[in-house]
Amino acid sequence: MDQSNILDKPKVYNEILAKSNEIGFTMPSDIYIGTFLKTLVASKPQSRILELGTGVGLALAWMVDGLDQHSTLVSIDNDPELIKIANTFFGQDERVELICADGTTWIKNYQGQQFDLVFADAWPGKYSEIDEILDLIKIGGFYVIDDMRPQSNWPEGHQEKATQLIAYLENRKDFSLTKMDWSTGIILMTKKD
Repeated sequence: MDQSNILDKPKVYNEILAKSNEIGFTMPSDIYIGTFLKTLVASKPQSRILELGTGVGLALAWMVDGLDQHSTLVSIDNDPELIKIANTFFGQDERVELICADGTTWIKNYQGQQFDLVFADAWPGKYSEIDEILDLIKIGGFYVIDDMRPQSNWPEGHQEKATQLIAYLENRKDFSLTKMDWSTGIILMTKKD
């Protein structure tokens, strides 16, 4: 797809992309997952959003663009340098809380309110602590993961893990699931009553 036809990029998107290239960050979120997340976030007014895997903040920029003034977004990454970069772009936004922590530890210790949308873009909440993270989603809330199509940077044996994860998610009776062969391969789940 031609990315030049995406006209509503977040104001800081190109700056974050330039910073990503400058530091050699090799795992940036695809622009199409960004547009998708912005649309989903915009569908949830007065919401609580969780991102696992801040990275440099490319997907975060899209989600922040979709947030209304009464919503909040928590984004977690275990790399202090990446959180520092994300803070330069989002640290002044009172709706956004950036946390430098191990995702597994954070998920296991979290005692707060449930979330309207969880974007799991890191190992914790996607390949580990999956039950815990799905429990943190409100009825009607979304669970989103990407990179479900085979990727060139996947280590040996990762395809089997992805296949097992998909099978597990497909068998959850408390969620409706849609697999999309689009962008990097997306799974969207909605929690049922």
